[in-house]
Amino acid sequence: MNIGIIIYSQSGNTRKVAGKLQTRLNQSGHQSRIEEITINGKVPAQPGQFELSDIPEPGEYDAVILGSPVQAFNLNPVMRAYLDQLPAMQGIEVAFFITKQLPVKWTGGTQAVGIMKDACVAKGAVVKGAEIIFWTAGKRQERIEQAVENLVALF
Repeated sequence: MNIGIIIYSQSGNTRKVAGKLQTRLNQSGHQSRIEEITINGKVPAQPGQFELSDIPEPGEYDAVILGSPVQAFNLNPVMRAYLDQLPAMQGIEVAFFITKQLPVKWTGGTQAVGIMKDACVAKGAVVKGAEIIFWTAGKRQERIEQAVENLVALF
């Protein structure tokens, strides 16, 4: 399966998870590629104060995994802007991962996943699952490995 890993990474944490995910997908027999959403504007991005400069096309893939950090207890505004401009994704399988600092889901992780899910379903995508990775958790590496394995198992 040809899988696109489309991410926005503000501090590099989401990018690190995407790299591990790409390695495991490829080891599992998939072809995968990381594509990063980039912006023109100041980081951390604030709504209305940036423009998307690199906008990956999800229609090039059989499946897509979207990755984003949480920002201010919500989905990062760059990923939200990307989702707002998505073309139709009829029948494309989609999964998500969120990286965040605070080690509880209700501080933006669950909400971010919900926003991503709703946006993709509205475009016709088939949602397979999601993972939330707490960056400050004591067992961070174990949690990253488990999240990667869970995402790979979806495809």
